[in-house]
Amino acid sequence: MSTGFNRDRDEFARGGRALIVLPDQGDAHRDAEARLEETAGLAAAIGLVVTDKVAVRVRQPKPATLIGSGQVEQLAVQVRQDEADLVVFDASLTPVQQRNLETALEAKVIDRTGLILEIFGERAATAEGRLQVELAHLDYQAGRLVRSWTHLERQRGGFGFLGGPGETQIEADRRLIRDRMARLRRELEQVSRTRGLHRERRQRAPWPVIALVGYTNAGKSTLFNRLTGAHVMAENLLFATLDPTLRQISLPGIDKAILSDTVGFVSDLPTQLVAAFKATLEEVVSADLLIHVRDIAHPDTEAQRADVEAVLAEIGVSETTPRFEAWNKLDLLDADQHEGVLVEAARRDDVVALSALDGEGVDQLVAQVAAKLTAGHRRYWITLPAGDGAGAAWLHAHGEVLGQEEEGEGLSTRYEVRLAERDYERFLQR
Repeated sequence: MSTGFNRDRDEFARGGRALIVLPDQGDAHRDAEARLEETAGLAAAIGLVVTDKVAVRVRQPKPATLIGSGQVEQLAVQVRQDEADLVVFDASLTPVQQRNLETALEAKVIDRTGLILEIFGERAATAEGRLQVELAHLDYQAGRLVRSWTHLERQRGGFGFLGGPGETQIEADRRLIRDRMARLRRELEQVSRTRGLHRERRQRAPWPVIALVGYTNAGKSTLFNRLTGAHVMAENLLFATLDPTLRQISLPGIDKAILSDTVGFVSDLPTQLVAAFKATLEEVVSADLLIHVRDIAHPDTEAQRADVEAVLAEIGVSETTPRFEAWNKLDLLDADQHEGVLVEAARRDDVVALSALDGEGVDQLVAQVAAKLTAGHRRYWITLPAGDGAGAAWLHAHGEVLGQEEEGEGLSTRYEVRLAERDYERFLQR
């Protein structure tokens, strides 16, 4: 099925000229200039050429256009002067507001949700990712048929399955969208079941799962690559990573752990996307440890932290799940800021300051993560026959061997080993 999304994408192909508008409603937690820069980055992520960035003060939102009529007229003049094809509103617009603004500005208008959906649509690389994005877009598009589809005033008679007598085109289109969404949900449920089976197998292994989470462009993929030696796409680009990537790593005292790189979060992440990406984000929900990667050099770093925590709560991550904050991008700070961040991080036992780019602080993060994951381990003394090489290998693979000594003239070996209690029980059952 061809969705309105695909048609919309043709209307502002790469290289289109876009004017960014921030309806500033006085958010004390966010810097307006930083917010405009972020939205310009989102636009650049799909190849749009940003002609200008404008903040418009909104004291009382207008039901028809969100901003005032005088402000709309000023924007119309700028759209013509800039020869802009597209106006991106960094806010949520109702279908009526979107339609009225397009009429007044004589240009295509999209809101923040539409822009993020466009990026996700372009970046999704796997079949699962494409299903998730299409479902999210159809959910968003269903309420906007009145704006996007030009043939909706027509009525048609019944043609078999195409609709009963007098069914309007908009009703038929909505029915088609509902049917397509139902099929997508069924396919995603199957994906979720398959992912769940894989996760159950890992838990039976059992290897701890560490999930990297954070605001988009905080440096998660750069840190992932440094920790794993992988070559996941890591660019100075918003939403460079959409599809989850899992790699095996070794940590002190832990032979094997699974590290997961996940999609970045963003402020006002569309609810449709949170719902659609639930299957992917289940890796985060079931993780043994979260590493919250923060861009500590960003002016809105505290607001970004709050946004990430809000999404984690929304997808069902327990507040009791152990977590670290990795204060990334030390390399972007000047000497005084760098020292201040190091001092502040040293005061806390749940923070490591680092630069994933040049490696500063990464060894400390690895040590802290290993200590956190092995905090529940106990010390055991285990005696094995001299010929039980498999048992000795098992202890080295699943625990931290602190010492060993021969007993009974070499007939057996006594190991001092630190193990998780569940691993000790598994060893006794082997």
